[in-house]
Order: sequence, then structure tokens, then C-alpha cells
Amino acid sequence: MTVDTDEPARGQSASPHAPEQSHATEEPHATDEPHAPLDGGIDPDELPDGLVVADATGRVVRFNAAAGRITSVAPAEALGRPLEQALPLEDLKGRRWWALTDPYGGLATRTGQPERNLLLPGGREVLVSARYIRDTPTGPVRRVVVSLRGTEARRRTERSHAELIATVAHELRSPLTSVKGFTATLLAKWERFTDDQKRLMLETVDADANRVTRLIAELLDISRIDSGRLEVRRQPVDIAAAVGRHIQAHTTGGQSPDRFFVRVRPGLPDLWADPDKIDQVLGNLLENAVRHGEGTVTIDVAPATAQDDEKGTAVTVSDEGPGIPEESMGRVFTRFWRGSKRGGTGLGLYIVKGIVEAHGGTITVGRGPRGGAEFRFILPVGAPAYLA
Repeated sequence: MTVDTDEPARGQSASPHAPEQSHATEEPHATDEPHAPLDGGIDPDELPDGLVVADATGRVVRFNAAAGRITSVAPAEALGRPLEQALPLEDLKGRRWWALTDPYGGLATRTGQPERNLLLPGGREVLVSARYIRDTPTGPVRRVVVSLRGTEARRRTERSHAELIATVAHELRSPLTSVKGFTATLLAKWERFTDDQKRLMLETVDADANRVTRLIAELLDISRIDSGRLEVRRQPVDIAAAVGRHIQAHTTGGQSPDRFFVRVRPGLPDLWADPDKIDQVLGNLLENAVRHGEGTVTIDVAPATAQDDEKGTAVTVSDEGPGIPEESMGRVFTRFWRGSKRGGTGLGLYIVKGIVEAHGGTITVGRGPRGGAEFRFILPVGAPAYLA
């Protein structure tokens, strides 16, 4: 390992119709400027979600362009029609939705319907929520406002969860099979093995158990990141010493010390961060450079520059391998992205980004001076809450 503290580095169903009411005449007629802007000057057709509005008589007075795209019904055909005809919805059991919920009848305290999956004609799913507008808390319904959303985003989330389960199952199968096989063999034939053979099998079991432990830790981190519950316990961190520990671990594991070049710039600000999580970030980035990169791995630790537009510590990890294709740069920090087929769950860089952002920092990826991948993260100056 080469360490440079200053010099530059070398190169490296009821009807929805309500009884007639005196204020019903205040509702806009279906032909009166159906596309007039909403309050605040917003054109309904500019909304990203479908918007359907029915008046006090249950007839549609607004049907925006997004609603037309989602339902395949032309807005002009929907306007003026009864809500249950313009928007014929069924629940997953085949029941007619408007007859089931009866927005204009029933309890006078109802304020609407929460979002749920419903079916359009032909069996297409759509996410629907409704709001019942009344002049007084328990008065008659003056207007029903319906929001429509496609199910594509939810289906992407479901596919992501399914992929996560499949990845976990695949990653767990191999080490658990190994652990089960070796322990069963040792228990059944303990006396037949020499001490060296027993040690080798137990070391393999230990390594596989560590692999399972790391995977479980990754899953917990993902859960906390996705739910915004990732806790950061800030303490003073010597980032240069942390880098040194990780490089020593790699050299102890068989990597040549000459493969690493560390450059620590003077004037580093005090860094308050979660030491365990910073170790996780450094460990992941260095392992990524060693496993997927080539040549010298350069680690540069320096104060953030004026171009970074923030005060803090910047750490850059780069290698001299083939780098990351330009078209893949935007997907590096997403779940399951893999730069090569050399193993891994594809979750590490997603977790790294979550940890850095939980510290209030940023992380970027680019191409290094020698063409390899270059990861750069900045941790802003911070302090524990009790010192703030």
C-alpha cells in the first residue's frame, strides 16, 4: 500500500342520484366549460392522475385527459352522463362499485373512499379513491371527486419485491446447503476425520454463516432505508484510519499491498458520522473496486472543494479497469444492479447511497483518470444533536 499525505498521486346497490336540492343549480352544467381551470388556475388536463367530478345529481361535469387515457373513454363522451355509466367500476369480486358504495346515500358522515384496486370493463385494474364534498359536515353530497391512477407503479414495486425474494432465496440456498452438509457429515463421521480436516470444514461453515449474516444485515438496511428509519449515530470518525483498516484487511486476505494507493490531503475538517456505517460504505466501495476493477485502486481523502458547494470530507475510490458503461451510469445505485457476473446480490451500492444520504451527503459515479470506475462521496460537517 502506498500512502501520500499531500503530493499528487501517480497514475491510478342504490342509485347515485340524490333527491333534488335547492343548491343543485349552483353546479356547472356538463356543457359549461368542462375544461375550465380548477381553483388556482390549474387546467384539469395538466394533472398527472385521472380526475372525474360528478355534481349533486350524480352526472359527470369533469373528466380530464388522464382519466380518458386510463379508462379509454373520450372525455366528451363521459361528460353529462351518470357517474356509474361514465365510469363503470367493479370490485375484485365483480360487484358494481357505485351501487355498493352509494356515495349520495348512506351515512351522512362519510367523507369518501380510500384508494383501492378496482376493475374497468375488460378486467383492467385501476387505483381509485373518492372524496365526497358537502356544504356542511352532515349535509347532502354536493360533489363527488374521483381520482384514478394506473397500476404500473404498484406492479413495478411488486416485481421489485418478488425479485428481492428470489435473490435472497438464491443467495441463502448455497451457504445453508454447505452448512447443513458439513455439519451433518461431522456429526455422523466425527471420528473418521483428522483435526486438519475438521478445522477446514468448520472454517467453511464459519465463512458461510458469515455470508448469511451479511445478507440478513443487507436486508435490514434496505428495509430501514426504504422506510426512512435508518438511524445515524454520529461520533468523531478518522476517515483516513478507517481506509487503512480496510486496505489491511484486503492485503491480509491475499491482495498485494502495491495494488492500493492512498492519498490523504491536509486540512480535513472534523468528521462526525456513524463509524459502523462509514465502514460499511468504505468496505463496499473497496470490495467493488477490487472485485470488478483492475490495476491500482486509488483512495483519495480530501476536504470538499468549492465546486462541491458544501463543506465536508470527500472520499474518491477509483480503479483502472474497464469502468462502467455510460448507459449504465444512471442505474448503478438501484437495486440488483450488477456491473459484472462475478457474484454479489446487487444490493451493496443501493445501501451505500442510502447510508451516505442518511448522513446528509451525496455520492456520484463516473469514469476515473485511467478509465475505470470512480465513486465519490461527500460527508458534510456535522455534530451530534447534544452539541448542536
